[in-house]
Amino acid sequence: MASNVIAVYPGTFDPITLGHEDVVRRATQLFSKVIVAVAAGHHKKALFNLQERMDMAREAVKPYSDQVTVESFSGLLRDFVVARGGKAMVRGLRAVTDFDYEFQLAGMNRSLMPDVETVFLTPSDKYQFISSTFVREIAMLGGEVNKFVSPNVEHMLAAKVRSLGRE
Repeated sequence: MASNVIAVYPGTFDPITLGHEDVVRRATQLFSKVIVAVAAGHHKKALFNLQERMDMAREAVKPYSDQVTVESFSGLLRDFVVARGGKAMVRGLRAVTDFDYEFQLAGMNRSLMPDVETVFLTPSDKYQFISSTFVREIAMLGGEVNKFVSPNVEHMLAAKVRSLGRE
């Protein structure tokens, strides 16, 4: 592990999945501090509001609370990373289909933040197919999501589905 290196793991985390949690775990083995940066999501229509997504993320990273914090951000990610003293940005890669987008994003981020490295981490094989979008769709259609999210997130998804009248 690099000493005193702050890494930022940004995303909408709508909701946070076991794949995200696995990437956080892996990041804690590489960096002294990891900030899970929950995006306000101005460009995406989120199922959960920002506070709900932050609450789920905080619960999910509790086992790593000595190294991991959860914060929200809006606006340019660059501003958030620089303000926190970040030296690395963690991005999860599930499959080759993610790579093209993430590679372009890393190039843009390098242009905006030349002193910040993008580090790609892959989740464990059993989580590589999980996406928040799939989890939301399965939950909204009444399917079981317990293999893809923690019990707390599963409970919050069920409550959200009920609140929307889609049981």
